[in-house]
Formats: sequence, C-alpha cells, structure tokens
Amino acid sequence: MGSRFRDRAEFFRLMEKGIELFSRPSLPDLYPSSRLAMLVSGVPDRMRRVRVEMMAFMDSIIQEHQLSKADDTDSKEEDLLDVLLRIQRDGDLEFPITMDNIKGVIADLFVAGSETSATTLQWAMSELMRNPRVMRKAQDEIRQVLKGQERVSEARLGELEYFHLVIKETLRLHPPSPLLLPRECRSPCRVLGFDVPVGATVLVNAWAIGRDPVHWDAPEEFAPERFGHGRSSVDLKGTNFEFIPFGAGRRMCPGMMFGLASVEIALASLLYHFDWKLPHGMAAEEAVDMKEVMGVTARRRSDLLLVPVVHAPVPAYDPLTID
Repeated sequence: MGSRFRDRAEFFRLMEKGIELFSRPSLPDLYPSSRLAMLVSGVPDRMRRVRVEMMAFMDSIIQEHQLSKADDTDSKEEDLLDVLLRIQRDGDLEFPITMDNIKGVIADLFVAGSETSATTLQWAMSELMRNPRVMRKAQDEIRQVLKGQERVSEARLGELEYFHLVIKETLRLHPPSPLLLPRECRSPCRVLGFDVPVGATVLVNAWAIGRDPVHWDAPEEFAPERFGHGRSSVDLKGTNFEFIPFGAGRRMCPGMMFGLASVEIALASLLYHFDWKLPHGMAAEEAVDMKEVMGVTARRRSDLLLVPVVHAPVPAYDPLTID
C-alpha cells in the first residue's frame, strides 16, 4: 500500500485471532435466536472487539498512505487504495463508497488473499513431499523452461503445463475454502428429497465434491495426470461441477485470478530455486502429517517443516512492501 508494512506482525495477529473465532464451533451457531447462548459463549463480543481493532489498524494504514502520497506529489501511479480513495472523493457513484467500505475491501484483500494462498501453498508442498515422482517432474519442467533466468516471471508461467496440473490437483484435494461462501435460497426447492425453504443458508461442500468416487478415480490419491488426457477441459472457473474449488456462477470467488497468480509464482519459485528434504532424514509418511483443521479454510493441523537446499541462486529482494 505504498509504504513498508512495518506493522505486519500486528496485522497477522489480528487476522489469526479473527479466523480462529470465526472457525471454531460456538453455541450461537446452534441456537442463533438465543440471547443466552450468545452471552454464555462470549464469541460475538470477542469478534466485535477484533473487528474494532482491525478497523483501527486499517485507519492507521490508510492515514500513513495518504501522508506518503502528499509528500510524493510527482508520483502519478495509482495502487488499489489510491483508486478507492479517488472514487470516494469524486462521489460519482449512485451509492457513495464510505471509508468503512474501503477498509472492508482492503481487509478482505489481505485476510482472504493471504490466508487462502498460504494454506494452498502449504498443501501443495505437503503433497509434493509425499510424492517425490511428482516433485521431480514438476521441478524438471520448471527448470527446463526457466533455465538461466534469475527468477520466476509471471510471463513464463503459461509454458508450465505439468506444473498447472499440480496446482489443479492440489485444489481438488484441498480447496481454499472447503464449504465455499454461504448461499441463501431465493425460492423453494427440493434437493434429494429434502425441502429447502426460502431464506435457508446453503453450504456447498467443495471438499467432498472433489473427493467423490463417482466422479474421480482413486479420489484420495494425488495424481496431477488425471487432469491431462480426457479431463484437460476441466478448468477452475466453475463450469465443471465436480471441480469447484472457487465456487461457480456469479457468486464464485472474485479473487480467484489474484490468488492463483500468488500461489503459482510462490510455488514455482520454491521449486525452481530449491531442492527440498525432510528434517533429520525422516520418512515422508511420518514427517508430513496430512490431517486437517477444518474452519473457514482447511489448514494443516501441524506445521510443515522442510529443509531447503539451494539449486539456483536466489536474487536479492527488497524488504517486504505492499504495493
């Protein structure tokens, strides 16, 4: 967002706290109309406190950004925050954008984007460590296509065919949001003998759909080749309902392309620059625990600990900035 994100540790603390509260089971989920359940659990109050802290934090980030822009009058480049602030100043919208709207968009971008991308990246590395044949094949392709390059560039990612099959297979087994975003039934319908009334909240289990043996052979096996011959037309855009890691239709994830680009560049960089091994010569079956913690995202239950071995020199990067 222009200046260096010095307070990122505080932001991630608030993000982790919010995700934990949002993911854990609570009495108000079972008894939403019960005021007693809300009082006993204390979850709504804790979530409100986290929201207040997060909004105050976003205020400080926006103010810092505005001050830096005021000092740099020669710069004509706009980032996302500049665009949102300009739209607010112009006031041309039928429904004016408020500062709360801007803070909400920025918070969604960071929280949804960073959490889901990081989770997907961890699962991809987990599956690759447990499947060394796939790891070698993906690394060989990346290193052949990018041979001699200093770093992975987005422009060359389109040339990596097998690598993209690895991404698809990771998302089949580990969709970023296993239950997608809640939907609301807009008209009475009947599904598999069950009546769904108007206004009912509907959750779509993308995690289970991706492992359905009716549609997938050996569904628990990590096999990127399944998206090759015969399934090459199966894409990530929700047009094939047996594979909807980002949802489908008008309400599918709006950040799909941004999130995919982040994961692809990060994973390709890890595979291009490093070889990977497990600590202390441990076997993959015991070192890479594949158990999940279900919530807003399906995280790994335990940390993934790997040892990098440099294959291609890593170029020096500037300290973390949010642009």
